[in-house]
Amino acid sequence: MAIGQINPTRMELTKLKNQLAITRRGHHLLKDKQDELIRQFMEILYRTKDLRTEVEKITSKALSSFKKGRAKTREAELYELTSVPAFSWSLQTSKSMTMSVESPHLRFSLDGKTELPYALSSAPQEFDEALMLGLELLPKLIALAELEKTTETFAREIEKTRRRVNAIEHIMIPEQVALIKDIKTKLADQEMAGTIRVMKSKEMIIKKIRNNQK
Repeated sequence: MAIGQINPTRMELTKLKNQLAITRRGHHLLKDKQDELIRQFMEILYRTKDLRTEVEKITSKALSSFKKGRAKTREAELYELTSVPAFSWSLQTSKSMTMSVESPHLRFSLDGKTELPYALSSAPQEFDEALMLGLELLPKLIALAELEKTTETFAREIEKTRRRVNAIEHIMIPEQVALIKDIKTKLADQEMAGTIRVMKSKEMIIKKIRNNQK
């Protein structure tokens, strides 16, 4: 708001000072929010990194076991062994809000009893190992997807909050401070002009009194 758009009065000055105090308080709160978002974001990043490392290790073991079992199995037998699902599962989704950030929640659960889709004697042991590792891997993959999506939403909220903090710090506050300074200058000029008028009036009165006394 430009100085020409407001009345340079003491009431307006008080109003602008109150607005500046509110703006600075809002800036402080947003800065605290930004710091907390970054702290939580870093925690999620560390958890994501650890879980991704764990997923990669399990995946590597499962693939290694499957390759070893496949090397001992003919193509027709391999198709027969892998054509029937070993288990069925379900996934429930929900959302939660943390500091204005919407995060997904994925709940994995097995439906019924987990059974091998083949007779133990008909397949190499490595297939059993690969299957069990896959069963262990699936909920971890879902948890990793949840963390990665949460990371994305936190990153967007941090960027949005950062822009708001910068706008208040570098645009709104300086503009309000400059406006208050301009009003103070205008008021000082008005007071000076008033003082000069009073002094001139006194001089004129004194001069008139002296002339009447002659």
